[in-house]
Amino acid sequence: MITEFGHFALWMALAAALVQSVVPLWGVRNASAAGMRVADTAAQIQFLAVAVAFGALVRAYVVSDFSLETVALNSHSSKPMLYKVTGVWANHEGSMLLWVLMLALFGVLISLFGRMIPVAMRATVLAVQAVVGVGFYLFILLTSNPFIRLDNPPLDGRGMNPLLQDPGVAFHPPLLYLGYVGFSTAFAFALAALITGRVDPAWARWMRPWVLIAWSGLTAGIGLGSWWAYYELGWGGFWFWDPVENASFMPWLIGTALLHSAIVVEKRNALLQWTILLAILTFSLSLIGTFLVRSGILSSVHAFATDPARGVFILVLLCLYIGVALMLFAWRAGELREGGVFALWSRESGLLVNNVLLSAATGVVFVGTLYPLVLELLTGDKITVGAPYFNQTFLPLFGATMLAAGVGPFLSWKRARPAVVLRRAAVTMTVSVALTIGLALTLTQADPAGLFGAFVAIFLATATLQDLALRAGVPGVRASVALRRLLGLPRSAWGLYLGHTGLALAAAGVVAVSVWKAEEIRSVAPGTEMAVGPYAFTLAEIGQAQGPNYQTTIATIEVTRAGQAVATLQPERRWYPVEGRPTTEAGIRSLWHGDLYAVLGDPDGTGRHVVRYYYNPGVPWMWAGAVLIACSALISLTDRRLRIGAPSRRRAPTMQPAE
Repeated sequence: MITEFGHFALWMALAAALVQSVVPLWGVRNASAAGMRVADTAAQIQFLAVAVAFGALVRAYVVSDFSLETVALNSHSSKPMLYKVTGVWANHEGSMLLWVLMLALFGVLISLFGRMIPVAMRATVLAVQAVVGVGFYLFILLTSNPFIRLDNPPLDGRGMNPLLQDPGVAFHPPLLYLGYVGFSTAFAFALAALITGRVDPAWARWMRPWVLIAWSGLTAGIGLGSWWAYYELGWGGFWFWDPVENASFMPWLIGTALLHSAIVVEKRNALLQWTILLAILTFSLSLIGTFLVRSGILSSVHAFATDPARGVFILVLLCLYIGVALMLFAWRAGELREGGVFALWSRESGLLVNNVLLSAATGVVFVGTLYPLVLELLTGDKITVGAPYFNQTFLPLFGATMLAAGVGPFLSWKRARPAVVLRRAAVTMTVSVALTIGLALTLTQADPAGLFGAFVAIFLATATLQDLALRAGVPGVRASVALRRLLGLPRSAWGLYLGHTGLALAAAGVVAVSVWKAEEIRSVAPGTEMAVGPYAFTLAEIGQAQGPNYQTTIATIEVTRAGQAVATLQPERRWYPVEGRPTTEAGIRSLWHGDLYAVLGDPDGTGRHVVRYYYNPGVPWMWAGAVLIACSALISLTDRRLRIGAPSRRRAPTMQPAE
């Protein structure tokens, strides 16, 4: 009965979305306040209905209701409770239900916390979001219904892919969807601006909090997925340029450009058309990512669906939403008039350069991801575009973006003095070159590409600290005055500094592990010692253990440096009997400068095991940088200016004659 009620609630959510997509637009067209306010009520009803449907599916997984097809195919009674719950979104049907839940969540949040937005604009935004929701509700109900019953339910389920039975993956999809689906708000605000003809600083202020939430969630989701791949897949890497990885990375790149462009609109009422186009493209890339994962055209550990019919349905939705949005942009964008003007040397120009570089980098990733698929579709030839392509095309562009990000804060709004900017940049350049030379002298392997990458990271970090010191008045004021100035900075400024510092830290980690990683792979017996960089790894023993739903072989590995004990690693090789599949669990010890990393492979039948030992310098910096970047958006979100409406002129009080 609860399952049937959940199914009914999903149909109710579709009905609410239909009302929300039609009545508010009618109200806007006819200046009907009652019609426009329907958007808020419908958004709240829609969220309640889809939340009930999602709750019913979660309950089915928790109680192991194998009469539901999706539960029978993706769960098992012996699974730990955490993976029973998170198994809801570890499959196609459940993950799509999570997708529309996130969409409805953003809609209800706008209806509740967007009261500073004029009712006509809010109604239009919510109506556009509902139009997106209608398409995906139909997709779920017609092709991917999670509430389908089995005529002859099995006694137990098939279980879930062991690679997905991990805490990292448990929270990775919800965070990714927070970003993927959250960018629908930018899409909705862009189309609402085109429909109503209002694009101004107030519009950018209304939109930016929702973009910050989505961008922060996507950052955390990408970071968590990379962390999972690093410790779970056992290959010692963190990014493979997999098409599905790229599908989440492209919206992040163009969303970063959108955030910076929206700042120009809010501050200077400029780049209006460009910002609207970026908002459309950001969500369009999210839709393309959804299509790639669920169309069946990719074979990946990240991919869900293999049914081409579902892919065709999403492709139709994708073409419909993106096509209509771009046609509306082509029709109405010419009516938008740019407000503020700015000089070549200005903060606006710096942010525009940032946008162009990020857009070019997104284009490079887009071509590398889609070209093999298009080629196979047209000719039948299968090719792979891997790391060499991206290293030679994407990395130079992103390096230039980081250099521009370092110089950008030195520029003033509207018009900057070139002499001042060049003088500040020269100081940053001098310090960065000196630190890079010092780094080269301490390394035994001075790789030119690695040193240049390190220079870029150092440049961004140095420029960020320099600008922060300048805003505090250092060295021209007392320490107490400098501290007071720092504490008085807007939270959005702290978000900028934190984000740029996190990016520099993450980039330094990526460069270090990519260039200076040490690794050894060999078949060894217990007691064998192997040198890996400055460390010695010794396989001490191998034992057996029983997990909650798996058997495991555990190795104990002692790591020393110059004869001194440093760490004990315990990598595992697990076997899941229900699923009939093995997984590896890397043994990792994180130090401030890098990771000691060990993987246990298969036995060779002679008492030996294949082992992989790594020293991965800089990896902890990557994770710390990702956390800082994600938190930077949340700190900016707390800025008071994003929680109030746009300033408006107040009439002067009427003077009353004295009695």
